[in-house]
Amino acid sequence: MTFEEMVALANLRKKEMPEGKGTTELFKKGSHAIGKKLVEEAAESWMAARYETRDDQALELSQVLYYVAVMMAEKGLTLEEVYKKL
Repeated sequence: MTFEEMVALANLRKKEMPEGKGTTELFKKGSHAIGKKLVEEAAESWMAARYETRDDQALELSQVLYYVAVMMAEKGLTLEEVYKKL
């Protein structure tokens, strides 16, 4: 899955709010809960880099990217807005 596909998935989840999805619960709780999850995954990626395998780190970093996409969906940010800042 590409980052663009993650952003599309997060936007779809925000629109449809499917029951039983952890992302739906985060959207219900708002940007504070999403931010906490994003920070948690960032910390886990740091710890994986220090103490775990490359595969573990890749997994944690993929989760950071997903929650970045979720925050973008929550706040209505587009890829273009974020890419302008790269």
